[in-house]
Amino acid sequence: MFELSAEHQEFRRSVRDFAEAEIAPHAAEWDRKHYFPVEVVQKMGRLGLFGLTAPEEYGGAGGDFTSLCVAIEEISRVDQSMGITLEAAVGLGINPILTFGTDEQKATWLPDLVAGTRLAGFGLTEPESGSDAGATKTRAVLDNGEWVIDGSKQFITNSGSSITSCVTVTARTGERADGKPEISTIIVPSGTPGFTAEAAYDKLGWHASDTHPLSFVNCRVPEANLLGQRGKGFGQFLATLDDGRVAIGAVALGCIRACLEMSTQYAGERQTFGVPIGRKQGVAFQIADLKVMADAAELLVYRAAALKDAGAPMQEFKQAAAVAKLYATESAVTATRIATQVFGGYGFMEEYPVTRFYRDAKILEIGEGTSEVQRMLIARGLGLPVE
Repeated sequence: MFELSAEHQEFRRSVRDFAEAEIAPHAAEWDRKHYFPVEVVQKMGRLGLFGLTAPEEYGGAGGDFTSLCVAIEEISRVDQSMGITLEAAVGLGINPILTFGTDEQKATWLPDLVAGTRLAGFGLTEPESGSDAGATKTRAVLDNGEWVIDGSKQFITNSGSSITSCVTVTARTGERADGKPEISTIIVPSGTPGFTAEAAYDKLGWHASDTHPLSFVNCRVPEANLLGQRGKGFGQFLATLDDGRVAIGAVALGCIRACLEMSTQYAGERQTFGVPIGRKQGVAFQIADLKVMADAAELLVYRAAALKDAGAPMQEFKQAAAVAKLYATESAVTATRIATQVFGGYGFMEEYPVTRFYRDAKILEIGEGTSEVQRMLIARGLGLPVE
């Protein structure tokens, strides 16, 4: 069980005020222009959002994971593009270095990342290995004290912006005794010769987030850029994704709340046959369903976050993270469909935010582990030998 503290609620109000003032008025324009607002990302940094869970020695607040989820939810309530920017910057950019890096690596990279003046990405997915991340084809070979990296990555968030400082990538660095590939993670600084962030994707949604395919051709970095132990990359990214699944659940929760609020307001104002459409059961009952989704998603997301903060056994947390991610993201997709229906023809017009939420929601069921992967993890947690 959990309950957000008074401090969490006060923090929620401060983040909501920031989101309403700095993001909401511009989100539609950023979406239309596919513009990544570096200036607002850095304002988020000055508010301390990127350093919520980082130690004070690197400029962070040393706070709890629950606070990060609150911030992600509130930012996503007005714009998922900025919500995922924060989620990926911390969960995929900062966390691997903070968790597995050497003291020197932490001192080199974390202060700027925690301050939000720079961003980092995590290069896992490849053109032929999405959910099957163990099938990575990117290779890294040691040569005279340097890793020589060749390969490609795709769908990598925060990887090609003007303030991206580095990307941590998974690569085959050899072969294990059992014949399976040895996978390690390596930090690649932006601007390294042979490392190219290709042109940004033309996406269905999340137009204001920074997402690129990456290519590595004879890309050389120092041997000391190995993150953690050689051959431990597979376990590192699995641990990274567990936290990310709860954080993606927080993005989805913000989306559901936005749909509930927009639909409730519109149903109270829009008149048909001389009365507000909210008097009609066909509309009111659907909005009631949005309330159920919001409450259920909130319980699941913050229960998982509370388990993380309490240091619960890893298997218990992994199961809670998968449940939260699955329910919250699938509910978010349903919530945007309902909200669009409530708005009727206006829900199909880009002048209304509901259209942006509709486009943005679908990727929630895919990123950081698809719904199918979550169901597999949940089933395995129940002891079922599912493949």
